[in-house]
Amino acid sequence: MSVIENSEQRHVAVLAFPFGGHIKPLLNLVCRLASSTSPDMCFSFLNSEGSNNLLFSEKSESNIPSNIKHYNVSDGVPKNHVLKGHPMEAVELFLKATPANYKIGIEKAVAETGKKVTCLVTDAFLVFAGEMAQNWGVPWIPLWIPMPCNLSAHIYTDLIRSKLFPNYVGLDSDNQIGNDDHRLHNDNTLEIVPGLSAMHIADLPEEVVPCDSLLSQMLSQMGRVLHQMTALVLNSYQEINSKLLNNDLKSKVPKLLNVGFLTASLPAVPIVAPSSSDATGCLSWLDEQPASSVAYICFGTIGAPSPNEMIALAEALEVSGVSFLWSLKDNFKDLLPSAFVEKITYKHGKLVPWAPQAQVLAHTAIGVFITHSGTNSVYESVANGVPMICRPLFGDQRMNGRMVDDVWGIGLKIEGGILTKSGVLKSLELVLGSEQGKKMREKARVLKEIVAEAAGPLGSAVQHFTTFVDVISSH
Repeated sequence: MSVIENSEQRHVAVLAFPFGGHIKPLLNLVCRLASSTSPDMCFSFLNSEGSNNLLFSEKSESNIPSNIKHYNVSDGVPKNHVLKGHPMEAVELFLKATPANYKIGIEKAVAETGKKVTCLVTDAFLVFAGEMAQNWGVPWIPLWIPMPCNLSAHIYTDLIRSKLFPNYVGLDSDNQIGNDDHRLHNDNTLEIVPGLSAMHIADLPEEVVPCDSLLSQMLSQMGRVLHQMTALVLNSYQEINSKLLNNDLKSKVPKLLNVGFLTASLPAVPIVAPSSSDATGCLSWLDEQPASSVAYICFGTIGAPSPNEMIALAEALEVSGVSFLWSLKDNFKDLLPSAFVEKITYKHGKLVPWAPQAQVLAHTAIGVFITHSGTNSVYESVANGVPMICRPLFGDQRMNGRMVDDVWGIGLKIEGGILTKSGVLKSLELVLGSEQGKKMREKARVLKEIVAEAAGPLGSAVQHFTTFVDVISSH
C-alpha cells in the first residue's frame, strides 16, 4: 500500500530517536497535540521496540490519548550481536538501519489505518525526514530537543570546522576524542556564531568536531535541511535565550516555535507525567530535611563520571556534612568506597537506584542539584528554581553547563571540569553558604518566574503551541 494513498482523514507519522532524553519530550508533545486536535486525526509513533515497551507499558497507556498508536522499527542490532556497553554503539547501529526501518514502519501504519501520511513530525536529529516529506509532498515539522544554543552550533558546523578545525584528523576508532584534542582545552569563545559569544570552543559537542560517526554526519547536515522544514519546534522558551540567537534561528526557518519545556511540570503539566510513586522513599525522606539544605545528585541514565571522580564526590559529601540524596544505578554503586556506603546514616544521606526527579527538584528541601547538565535535568532544575553544580559528561552537556554558569548565572561548572574532593567542597560551600550562592538562588528564582509566566495561559509557549496545532491541522 502506498504511503500517500488517498484519504480524507489526517495521519501524522511521528519518528522518534530512541536514545537518552529524546523520547519523553517528543511523546509529551505528541500527546498534547493529540489532545488538542480532532480525535479523527491519528498519530503513528514510530520507535524502537525496547523504547516503546518502556513508554507504552500498561502503567502509562491510560495517560496516552487513544488516537496515538505505536509501531516498532528495527533497532539495527544484528541477531545474536552483543552490545559492548559503549553508548554510541547502539546509536550507530540504529542509524545504519535508517531511514529504511522508518519507511517499513510507516507502510505498516498506513496499511493498518487506511490513511495516508499527511505530516511528518520527527526528532530533529533525523534529518533524512526532510527528503521523505518532500518526496511524499507533506510538511516536515522537526522537534529540536537539546538547548537552542546546541542547535546553532550544528547549523554552523561547516563554518566552525573550516575556521577552527582546518587540520583536525577526527576521532579514534571508538569515537573518542584523544587527549591531544585542543578543543578540550580551548577557552576561546565562539564569536563567529551569532548568539554563541558566551560559549567556549571547549564546550562544542563532539559531533561538531570533524569525525566519521554516523551521528556526526547526520547532524552536520542540519544547516542544509532547514529550507525543507515547514516549522521548527524547540523544547524551550524564547524568553530564556538571547535575542540574537532567537533572531538568527528565526531567520532560517519559516516558523520557529518555542513550545516550552516538554518534561518539566509547569502550569501545563505534560500528559506523560513523571511517576507519582515514591518507591524508594525519597520524598518522605526529604520531608524531614530543612529547607534548601539537601544536595540532590544525579548524572542521568547513560553515563557516569570516572571511578576516581565518584570516590572524590563521596569523600567530599562525607567531609562537608551536607545532607544528600544520590540517585545512582546499582551497577555504578560498586564504584563508591564501601566505607562511605556503610557510613551513610538516615539523617545525613540517602542512596537510591532511582528517584522521581521532577518531584524531588520541586521539594523545598533541595538546595542544589549536582548534575551532568543534560537538557531535561537542567530544565527541571530551572522550572523549580534550584541552583546547579554541573559536571558535563559529553555531547550537548558542556554548552548546557555554560548556560547555567555564564549566561543565566544560576550555578557553576565544576572547577577544572572533573570532580575532585576539594572542588566539590568548594562548590558546595559557594552555592549553599556564600553571598555568591545567594545571588545564584535569586537569579534561579527570577528565571523560574520568567519560565512560569511563559508557560502560563497567556504566555508565549501557549501561543506557539497553538500555532503548531494550526499548522498540523491545516495540512
